[in-house]
Amino acid sequence: METELSDPSVLADRKRYRAVLAEYSALKKLDYVWTAYQLEEASEKDVSAALLPPDPLEGRNAVMEIRAGTGGEEAALFAGDLFRMYSRYAETRGWKISVMNANATSLEGYKEVVFTVVGEGAYGRLRFESGGHRVQRVPVTEAQGRIHTSAATVVVFPEADEEDELEIPEKDIRIDLFCAGGAGGQHVNKTESAVRMTHLPTGLVAVCQDERSQQRNREKCFATLKARILDFRRREEEAKLGADRLTLRGSGDRSERIRTYNFPQNRMTDHRINLTLYSLDRIIDGELDPLLDPLVSHDIDERLARALA
Repeated sequence: METELSDPSVLADRKRYRAVLAEYSALKKLDYVWTAYQLEEASEKDVSAALLPPDPLEGRNAVMEIRAGTGGEEAALFAGDLFRMYSRYAETRGWKISVMNANATSLEGYKEVVFTVVGEGAYGRLRFESGGHRVQRVPVTEAQGRIHTSAATVVVFPEADEEDELEIPEKDIRIDLFCAGGAGGQHVNKTESAVRMTHLPTGLVAVCQDERSQQRNREKCFATLKARILDFRRREEEAKLGADRLTLRGSGDRSERIRTYNFPQNRMTDHRINLTLYSLDRIIDGELDPLLDPLVSHDIDERLARALA
């Protein structure tokens, strides 16, 4: 693999180079784990996990959507809390957040926010966040101190790449231009710089109004639309393969409740793996590894079980 990576013909072929690099990275990981195992610093499970075929999507950027659900203004505030939680986590990993579209409320909440997490392995790490998130707390607007329950929905999918070879004819896309604007007296752009793209065959929609430049918004909007189409097609393929192939990262109904955030008890519960942590204050501040590590481990267990079945 190292020899191939230094071959000029491989370097000149981007697709081949990336395939060789991916295989080389997987072998290096296996080599590292095997050495650690021999030194009794890794387990049998670690070695088995390193032998699993790598997911080609793991290393990609992630596109995330957070939408306020039931609960009115409190749900919008919770959506804002989730956005800040993921933003802080991204900062600790050295990733960058690029907002595509945001529908803000006057109390620093969001009815909807769509953004890209740019960084190596962002999708592989965040893909388990898709689903319904429920919060239980006393809203800032509650005068009598009663606990309210509200919800938000999170969707995560991988950013599309050149190697996906997505063919999207121009006739299949409708483009609408409109003036970008914000809530609560924020800047309103008087020119039609915001862009909405609709993929007519599937009805998938992408919007971008974060940039002042219409051309830049077009580019970001089209990138998001391609990611949606890729995710749509991938889920169709998974459905054809049957329920036995679906895992935490690709299960069906994204509105299914996956997690509860209970502020009075400082408790976070992930219902998929029956994990309860009494450190919600740190989690909501961006310390997600104690939550994500068990989810990754559970996913590896499922993949190993299928490989040995």
